[in-house]
Amino acid sequence: MFQVASLPLNTPGLPIGLSLSHPLGDSPTMTRLLVAACLAAVLAVAWPCRCHEAAEHAAALPRSLSTSSRWIVDERGRRVKLACVNWPSHLEPVLAEGLGHRPLGAIAAGVAAMGFNCVRLTWPTFLATDDSYASLTVAESLRRLNLTGALAGVGANNPGVADLSLVDALGAVVRALGASGVMVILDNHVSRPGWCCRANDGNGFFGDADFDPEVWIDGLAKMAAMFAGADNVVGMSIRNELRGPRQNTDDWYRYMQRGAEAVHAANPRVLVILSGLNNDNDLSFLNQRPVHLSFYHKVAFEVHWYSFSDPHQWTGGNANRVCARVAASVARRTLYLLDRGWPVFLSEFGVDNRGGNAADNRYWGCVAAAAAGLDLDWALWALQGSYYLREGVAGHDEAYGVLDHAWLRARNGTALRRLRALQRPFRGPGLAEAPPYQVLFHPATGLCVVRRRPPALPLDLALPEQPLELGPCNETEAWEYNREHRLVLRDTWLRLCLRADGAGRPVRLGLGRAGCAGAQARWLLASDSKLHVAVEVRPSSSRSEMLCLDVGADGRSIVTNRCRCLSGGGSGCDPESQWFKLVSSTRKVVANNSTLAQLLLSMLKYLEVLLLSLF
Repeated sequence: MFQVASLPLNTPGLPIGLSLSHPLGDSPTMTRLLVAACLAAVLAVAWPCRCHEAAEHAAALPRSLSTSSRWIVDERGRRVKLACVNWPSHLEPVLAEGLGHRPLGAIAAGVAAMGFNCVRLTWPTFLATDDSYASLTVAESLRRLNLTGALAGVGANNPGVADLSLVDALGAVVRALGASGVMVILDNHVSRPGWCCRANDGNGFFGDADFDPEVWIDGLAKMAAMFAGADNVVGMSIRNELRGPRQNTDDWYRYMQRGAEAVHAANPRVLVILSGLNNDNDLSFLNQRPVHLSFYHKVAFEVHWYSFSDPHQWTGGNANRVCARVAASVARRTLYLLDRGWPVFLSEFGVDNRGGNAADNRYWGCVAAAAAGLDLDWALWALQGSYYLREGVAGHDEAYGVLDHAWLRARNGTALRRLRALQRPFRGPGLAEAPPYQVLFHPATGLCVVRRRPPALPLDLALPEQPLELGPCNETEAWEYNREHRLVLRDTWLRLCLRADGAGRPVRLGLGRAGCAGAQARWLLASDSKLHVAVEVRPSSSRSEMLCLDVGADGRSIVTNRCRCLSGGGSGCDPESQWFKLVSSTRKVVANNSTLAQLLLSMLKYLEVLLLSLF
């Protein structure tokens, strides 16, 4: 239940042509009744209950995950979107990073507070199979690496952890995440503890110096059994980034299928996630030869996608063409499996959060558009702001980390905020809350096109202009992109279409047939990336030009400007402020007052004035 203490007075005016007389001027009782009736109607239309959002955030952890075609679902068959962050525990100390900086419970609670519902928690095979690691305490592990500062930090921030075995310390991390409502996917990252991933590091493929497939399968089975009683361990990714000169598809099928069977036999509750070849960049071989397992609806695949997965492309060409080419390549090698009815987990992606990496900055808009458009499950690299020890350097900084070096705050608040729209599912089983509609998603900011709530206006009986701006995607309304290439607000009392008003000017909503007619309301997906939403106009007698949706100088308003970088401009041209992705959604539309609600509010405002004049 909710209460409305008083009705706001910032009500809009009435549409042109609508007027009210005072037929009830000598009947105060009837006026009161009419006002009450209007109030009830307004409350029914203008204040949609957000109880479903509260219930969604408060939902209990799923007891198990399985698959329904390309979707990951819970035991009720309702979609669970994995919005994860990677938290490494596979480097030489074999301890989850950061425990020397912050209490474990605070880190876990911070993960949940940032909107992540899941952690991809990495571990090395030798932790489960080699007594020289399994028998070590945290203190012994840090001392043997001469990490005395880290050990002192662990003692100060997490008393008692230093005396735990490395296996028990991993269990403590899992429990802390569970206490904060965070799911865990245990990721077998390497065999011998250390930084990943080089082609010749001995950890790359079956038969490498540190990658005995029999030992690996034994380690998977032991780890799956060890965490079979941990309710928040919902999945196991059975190997990270297979790579190197030994890799071949025959051994992939031979051992990956055996590894999957071993995990399922030890813990049939968890989802089993299989990686591909070439550093998790290639699953194309499954197009000709599918996996054969004894169990069903418990298998997903994973892919990694970074700017450096495609060296030099992002800094060497037109961003639209590079995005189109790279996205098509990723789809051809991995994401095609979605259309074959398999979930594909984007288990690593991310950017340098210092903001100065040109390739990463261009790549982000492209990968975020793909993640939104396909509504992918994902795991961001990475949580850690720094490492105990990485590649021989104590306290190594992680530029891709969500947290700063000291693990105290977000390294880049803007980068974190733009994830929010991707953390919430747009569609999937159990989420058919509305007929399918389109969201106008802006990948560079992670926001969507919304209507600004109009300010208080005098009763001049005019329909107010409703500026369009960037706002939270869960406040959008339902857009329809029809066969005439019009962008129409679907669930409004009046027909409203998105319309350009010229270069450098805000877009507006055209009203009725006239407002939806003409080239200025005909929107095309103009570039190779299909991320420029543009109209083709002919100013005066000059040649036609393309005007693209863009973000105004205030960083918020939606305008049209001459399209940038459609095909030329090279690597020096940056189109990202003009990139918008039409994303399909079936989520309940939670938005500002609808047009009908505004009319009712206007009537109520007018009648309130009449009522006050009677008493």
